[in-house]
Amino acid sequence: MIEEECQDAEFKQHFQRELLINEIAKLILQLRQRATLTQKELAYKAKTTQPVIARLEKGSDSRVPSLELLTRIATAANAKLKLVIESPCHS
Repeated sequence: MIEEECQDAEFKQHFQRELLINEIAKLILQLRQRATLTQKELAYKAKTTQPVIARLEKGSDSRVPSLELLTRIATAANAKLKLVIESPCHS
């Protein structure tokens, strides 16, 4: 069903955005837990706020975080940001 819906460009774009937000949420949570940091500690080190970290981990923000913010979060947790571009929908 998803493959069929991915033929629609607008659906495909929305679907890929939601997948990205969910993947970022998982990665930030795992990163923070591996670094044994609280949301507040990670936020402080990344020069942001605890509510921002909470929203990112929950995947509840409709905005995709900036590369700058993701880099700061990775650095704060002693990690490195690495980007990979894949297509979950096949043409």
